[in-house]
Amino acid sequence: MTFFLLVLLAGLAFEYLNGFHDTANSIATVVSTKVLSPRQAVLMAAFFDLLGALVMGTSVAYTVGAGIVNPSVLSIHAVLGALLAAIFWNIFTWWLGLPSSSSHALIGGLCGAALAATHGDWNVLHWATGLWPKVVKPMILAPVCGFVVAVVVMTLLYILLKRMRPRLVNSIFGKLQVVSAAGMGFSHGSNDAQKGMGIVTLALFTATKAGTFDNLPGWLDFLRTPEMHVHTWVIFLCGITMAMGTATGGWRIIKTMGHKMVKLQPINGFAAETSAAAVILGASHFGVPLSTTHVISTSIMGVGSVKRVSAVKWGIVGRIVWAWVLTIPVTCLIGYSLMHLAHVLFTF
Repeated sequence: MTFFLLVLLAGLAFEYLNGFHDTANSIATVVSTKVLSPRQAVLMAAFFDLLGALVMGTSVAYTVGAGIVNPSVLSIHAVLGALLAAIFWNIFTWWLGLPSSSSHALIGGLCGAALAATHGDWNVLHWATGLWPKVVKPMILAPVCGFVVAVVVMTLLYILLKRMRPRLVNSIFGKLQVVSAAGMGFSHGSNDAQKGMGIVTLALFTATKAGTFDNLPGWLDFLRTPEMHVHTWVIFLCGITMAMGTATGGWRIIKTMGHKMVKLQPINGFAAETSAAAVILGASHFGVPLSTTHVISTSIMGVGSVKRVSAVKWGIVGRIVWAWVLTIPVTCLIGYSLMHLAHVLFTF
């Protein structure tokens, strides 16, 4: 039971860091355009993150918990290895100020830990039904969609408003950007909070399978999870934890996305947030655990390139892309190494 509590704590730590690391996804543009103060923006983002987590179902959670690897062959030690790998990567990329994917960090860690737990049995990975259609393809397509949709939205806005005075445009979209930022926060919560729900549910399932909860008193029956089922208390706990992380704000990444990539006006921020939120909500509906970071980042690149290609600081973009490319391989290796080390040090 003590080890399970350690895994649960690690799961909540990941969810908190997910919110902390990804605050920039929701508020970078609305802060950079000075529509809201940083404090106002993080509080709004935290509220809508929580709302999105509570009302958008659990399809993404089931994908993470049971759709990526075969949960029946995993131990709770493998779940801990996956979480530690993701936590390390989130902290490392936050320190560098790079907007990497918490989702892909968790998935990479989970794959590596699962491979080590099964001594290299690649059949433990659901490639055809999970990894390829719901991770690898969206990893390629989602950033492209974010970029293209943002270019289309920004171009249409420029055409429709080309005769309007800049001051009036800024005034109108300064108000509209509050709405789009709220939508971005909601979409972020709808997708990212479910990843923590999925990994906590996987921990409950593996602990139940191992008999960890067999001798617990009846009032702790809510922990027993003989099948992959996301409990209501898990939804609330993960949603609240991620909202708390969002409220503290990862300012290093906010500066990168809101100031360093491209200089934004309210109309640009509105276009980027609206485009990204639409793509993310669509993914949440279909149970796809995509990277909200990738989508909002490429949406910002898209609106910047409509202004002029040179408006985007492509050197910064290159560093971000490298972080994206390396996330799954690095966390997979870390998850594998941690699980292999556990095999060496302990017998289970």
